[in-house]
Amino acid sequence: MAKKEFKAESKKLMDLMINSIYTNKDIFLRELISNASDAIDKLHYRSLTDKSVKVKKQDFEIFISIDKEARTLTIRDNGCGMTKDELEKNLGTIAKSGSLSFKEEMDPKKNVDIIGQFGVGFYSAFMVSDKIEVKSKAYGSDEAYSWISSGVDGYEIKPCEKDGYGTEIILTIKENTEDVSFDDYLSDYDIQSLIKKYSNYITYPIKMEVEHRHLKEGTENEYETHKEIEVINDMIPLWKRDKNKITEEEYNTFYSDKFFDYEKPLKVIHTNAEGVVSFNSLLYIPSHASYDYYTKQFEKGLQLYSNGVLIMEKCGDLLPDYFSFVKGVVDSPDLSLNISREILQQDKNLKVIAKNIETKIKKELTTMMTEEKENYAKFWESFGMQIKFGIYDSYGMNKDKLVDLLIFPTSKDKDYISLEEYVNQMPEDQTSIYYACGETLDKIDLLPQVERVKEKGYKILYCTEYVDEFALKTLDSYQDKKFVNVSKEDLNLDTEEEKKALEKMNEENKDLFTLMKEEIKDINEVRFTNRLKTHPVCLATVGDISIEMEKALNAMPVDQKVSAQKVLEINSNHKIAKKLQELYKKDKEALKDYTKILYAEARMIEGLPIENPTELASLICEKLSE
Repeated sequence: MAKKEFKAESKKLMDLMINSIYTNKDIFLRELISNASDAIDKLHYRSLTDKSVKVKKQDFEIFISIDKEARTLTIRDNGCGMTKDELEKNLGTIAKSGSLSFKEEMDPKKNVDIIGQFGVGFYSAFMVSDKIEVKSKAYGSDEAYSWISSGVDGYEIKPCEKDGYGTEIILTIKENTEDVSFDDYLSDYDIQSLIKKYSNYITYPIKMEVEHRHLKEGTENEYETHKEIEVINDMIPLWKRDKNKITEEEYNTFYSDKFFDYEKPLKVIHTNAEGVVSFNSLLYIPSHASYDYYTKQFEKGLQLYSNGVLIMEKCGDLLPDYFSFVKGVVDSPDLSLNISREILQQDKNLKVIAKNIETKIKKELTTMMTEEKENYAKFWESFGMQIKFGIYDSYGMNKDKLVDLLIFPTSKDKDYISLEEYVNQMPEDQTSIYYACGETLDKIDLLPQVERVKEKGYKILYCTEYVDEFALKTLDSYQDKKFVNVSKEDLNLDTEEEKKALEKMNEENKDLFTLMKEEIKDINEVRFTNRLKTHPVCLATVGDISIEMEKALNAMPVDQKVSAQKVLEINSNHKIAKKLQELYKKDKEALKDYTKILYAEARMIEGLPIENPTELASLICEKLSE
């Protein structure tokens, strides 16, 4: 029989399909198993609507076998099979989907899952095969036909012998090349791995003859082998089961096996959503960050399935960056199996699912924060930085979504507190939300600037991560309360009398400050302050950039450096204030030395580098010996 040419400009289409639609050769097995599942679905549906169709669901199966010598991989099903015309129609025309046609023709009230959509999946087998033979016998027919093709050159259909109804696809696997080991597709282990990865939740048993090797009884080093037919796939995914009948151990075991994390997750979010877009999802909030989570190598995303068939190992479009720590799976019948990453990004159904998932995660985190504070604190220590970065990122576009998830340790007991709790606990006379930044809680607690605020009975949010202040600056305020850094130049904590007295004192000593400022040129101003209680000196800042922001920005690998506008503040009630006034009158050279020492002290308190530590050491020794 002469070969027939493919329709629909087959050469161009097949080349496009193999090189563009499918970038992963392993996909071919998923496609062929999905086609087999579709064929069984069709016959099962007919058995429910036509009493003449005598088949039992428990007899359905997909069988895979390997012949290494002949270099063949065979996928066999006992589904509906195809007539000669159907072979011609379904396999002779690329992009003709028998599954899609069946779905359009059947009763819309019947809930039958059909995986195939575009009819191009079958041809992905040419990525690994030199030749494909399809033997098929339609249910109820006495005739079987064979469809044979070696690729773009065309195909032929001829009668053949076949036991039983259904379809058998025989792939002649390509020889190895320098770049690709096609022998992998003739390996029992590798084929089983592909089934587990892509088709583990096909609802019919996928069987293989598996070879077992064990030590021969009565010997020490002699082995014997035997073969057994085994079901490779799990069939019913955990996420499609009734959540009320799933134990915590089952959830945790699935998480451990699927995501290779041997610590229990903090939270499980199991969703069965029905509506315009239906989907099942099983999401996990881990108890800790993975080793690569805060690196460029980390790739976010959920495993995406269509009717139990894996579409994508990590679908990043399902998670916003600020929830990128979530692991899990999403399965929807409303997503096409044969779809590229680029098309998926434009899929409206996917966007609806992603929005729903984001809402679920936010709700669960909010519940955890209010009802499981210990767990939430553990979560926050691992992933709080990501939430804060989400507030700061994209010019604060998502700040309203995330602000109520924020928690900070405070000056009172260093326990975590939410912004809502902070505001609810504020004294009546407090008008701002105060925060302080530093490397650790203990170092922040020792900052001179926190003394006066704590003395007033106001709590201070302690910020130990570089992104903290950027997030608070992005928020600007919470419930009409402004965020104020305790190192800001004007905290407005003084009474009117105290303000006037300090203003007068600074005015009287402006010449002293002018001389001191000439000695340390990288500050904006020197002045006396009431903000300090026991400490002699501190640094305050003017403008939007604080000292901690300066350190964070300058740590980035950029050439341009930034500098906060610094103010050297001296405790007006400390004896050092009188000492400086005396030196201005009697020994201006000594005043310059004291200025250098005081400024170096203020920089060290803030964790800033000292430009000339040798000079500073000499000055301190000189003053100590006087």
